[in-house]
Amino acid sequence: MTINPPPRPVDIPLIHKISYFYKKVYLLKPKLSKLNRYGIYLKIEQVCLEVLTDIIKAAFESKQCKFTTLNKARVNIELLKKLFSFAQDLNIIPLNLYLEFETDLQEISKMTSGWIKYLTATHE
Repeated sequence: MTINPPPRPVDIPLIHKISYFYKKVYLLKPKLSKLNRYGIYLKIEQVCLEVLTDIIKAAFESKQCKFTTLNKARVNIELLKKLFSFAQDLNIIPLNLYLEFETDLQEISKMTSGWIKYLTATHE
């Protein structure tokens, strides 16, 4: 009889998705003007790293603590959506790039919400 070990936190698909997303955000930096690099982009990068930190933290936390951390990440994901919307409205990033980031954020949001729903269903 083989017992499968639980997934390691670094093997969680959401962590991979956010890591990939951050790489795309990071590669955007050289394409921006100095003004935008140290304005809205800096905030986008900071919030993106907070989301990554929260998701990794949640992976290591006990079931009871995950809910709070994941909700914090979900709020920051919504903030990222808004910041990217501002960046597109201000013509800092082109529409096609905005749509790409928005699509990624929607998927990350769905994955995070799915994890929260799973915790809620198993907690009851």
